[in-house]
Amino acid sequence: MILETTYFSNNNKKLINDLIGKPFSFLESLKLKGIGSKRMIIDEVSPNLRSYLNTISDINYGSIELRPNGILIAINKGLKNYIWVIPYYQFYLYKTNGISIHAQGRFIHFKNNRTHKENTAFFDKLISLKVAYDLRFPHVDSI
Repeated sequence: MILETTYFSNNNKKLINDLIGKPFSFLESLKLKGIGSKRMIIDEVSPNLRSYLNTISDINYGSIELRPNGILIAINKGLKNYIWVIPYYQFYLYKTNGISIHAQGRFIHFKNNRTHKENTAFFDKLISLKVAYDLRFPHVDSI
């Protein structure tokens, strides 16, 4: 689900908190040594996400915030801000010449550059939170 978050909205806040949990507390974020990534360059997106990017030749940036039951990907388009809300049960991460995040029939690929290398500890944290979530709520396989 993608929400426009340029202006504060209690409805958006409630929707995000219901879907992926409230933000980590200050102490929890200190224990995790941070819950947000540095700004990364968006290299490529799926066709259904192109409308949320700058259409001219500007560089598109995105960042990721961790939540207890999912992640938020923030995308800036000019003066507008968008948040892609992804619960962990829909989230897949691929390390292919950068980082590619897939969910809900969409994907976003972050470029492999200096900021990507600075975020390696963050991605390790993200993977460990996803694994912990999968252990708490294992997928039910049909027979």
